[in-house]
Amino acid sequence: MLTRALIVVLAILNVGVASWWLLRSEPAPATPPQPATGVAELRWLPGGTDAAAVAQTSAATATEALQEREAAPSAAVAATEAPATPPPAEGAPPANAAPAVAAAAKPAAPVVETPAIAKPAAEKPAAPPRCVALGPFADRAAAVAAQGRAGSLLAPARLREQPAASGSTRYRVLLPAAASREEAQATVKRIVAAGLSDYYIISQGEESNAIALGQYRNREGAERRIAAVKAAGFQPRLVASGDAGQWWLEGQLAAGSEPKQVQQRSGATQQRSLECTRLR
Repeated sequence: MLTRALIVVLAILNVGVASWWLLRSEPAPATPPQPATGVAELRWLPGGTDAAAVAQTSAATATEALQEREAAPSAAVAATEAPATPPPAEGAPPANAAPAVAAAAKPAAPVVETPAIAKPAAEKPAAPPRCVALGPFADRAAAVAAQGRAGSLLAPARLREQPAASGSTRYRVLLPAAASREEAQATVKRIVAAGLSDYYIISQGEESNAIALGQYRNREGAERRIAAVKAAGFQPRLVASGDAGQWWLEGQLAAGSEPKQVQQRSGATQQRSLECTRLR
């Protein structure tokens, strides 16, 4: 039973293989690769060492033929275009020897070193201003003279009066004494017409018939009063009474000057450091 089954299976397989063989299509013949122009086709030859030698000989022959084909047009063009060059004389150097010798004899270009750019030095900050007070001077005239001697070493400069320590100094604004009481009263009428107040006629003493226009504890107030009286058309004068004060010359030192140098030039007996903000 098993034998029959195997025979049937083998018969079916044979029938299937025979049908496939009969019905299959013929494969298209493979197109051999076209060799490059001028290059010999390499083919496989059966055999051992003799076949390899034959293949090498064929390749060498094909290479020589290709070189001859390429050299033939170039030689023809060179023959027609290039002029005939006479052969160099025996012992003469070749044509390209001169450029080579010139190139060898030419000195090499010197190497120029770029100098390093020095960084600018940082600017030093400006020195802060210094101010001094020079004195003391007995009166305003002496302080003005000292200011003139100091000159440009102390600029800007100003005069300052320091009251006496006791505080008893007083400043009076006066109009010169008139020749008579009637003349003094006529001057008072002019003062009133000018809009001034705070006045009285001195009736006795050395300043009799003089007109007093105010008394002040500091010079600044007295000088403001004098300015107002002058603006009204009068010529008052300032009279100090009590203990006399002291005068000082204050200012800012010029660049490069020293306090000792300014003190010697001005003739002051003392010099003190001063805050510059006090001059503003």
